[in-house]
Amino acid sequence: MANQTSQHILNTSATLLGICLFVISSLRMNDKIATSLIDDCTSVVAILLTISCFLSFVSIRTKDRAREVRLESLADYLFMASLGGILLTILLITLNFIH
Repeated sequence: MANQTSQHILNTSATLLGICLFVISSLRMNDKIATSLIDDCTSVVAILLTISCFLSFVSIRTKDRAREVRLESLADYLFMASLGGILLTILLITLNFIH
């Protein structure tokens, strides 16, 4: 296991995925039109985190060093994109509470 970040990406992505699913479930109980954009953004983040988890897991399990590096890098980029999506979701939730 030569890669250094896949284990961290897998663990953190899985945790954040659980939080995203909790947010989506909570928004479904609250039937407001304003939360639709938050729900959509959180759903996209959940998909990115799921793919990131999958890629980091495959990166850990592969024996091919070139594939391992490529998958780990892709998982890292998707994880960073999902963090940007989480930031956007937080901003939308904050703006929703202000108004």
